Amino acid sequence: MDGLMANDPARDDELILVDGLDRAVGTATKLQAHVEGLLHRAFSVVLVRDGEKAPELLLAKRSMLKYHSGGLWANSVCSHPRAGEELLDAAYRRVREELGCGATGLRDVAAFAYRAEFENGLCEHEYDHVLVGRCAGDPNPDPAEASEVRWVGFDELAAELAERPEAFAAWAPMVLTLVMAFFCE
Repeated sequence: MDGLMANDPARDDELILVDGLDRAVGTATKLQAHVEGLLHRAFSVVLVRDGEKAPELLLAKRSMLKYHSGGLWANSVCSHPRAGEELLDAAYRRVREELGCGATGLRDVAAFAYRAEFENGLCEHEYDHVLVGRCAGDPNPDPAEASEVRWVGFDELAAELAERPEAFAAWAPMVLTLVMAFFCE
């Protein structure tokens, strides 16, 4: 286990373990949760702005330094609240840390559980809250988190998800589809 997530300064953070209804049942380190595949609370932030014709979503390409899914596109920010930390507080904190900008009006619009196993032996088993809000300022991503960011409209994103699903992290198609559906209600 020592070499896994060695470059991740949050590997020893205590995460919130949950049951299938998102009720807290304990804690584990980030490393332990991802090695043992323990169901834990997570969130996926999608920042939105007004485009010329329709809303645009901010996508982030995961850094090659990440412990899995490096070089793949995902939603704006993906992370976990720490034990004792409220979900929205964690989301605002991680937007600042990962993207170097702020967010306003974050709200929880959906949630789902998923499990994805990776070639390096790590496993994401998350109860993922999908949070939507507006971007405050210009993104300036931490290179250890994201190598690139871009704004994309719904039509272009839907086409990319259908034509090149392998370009996206395991959870991203579900997160992005839920957000687009939320705006189309």
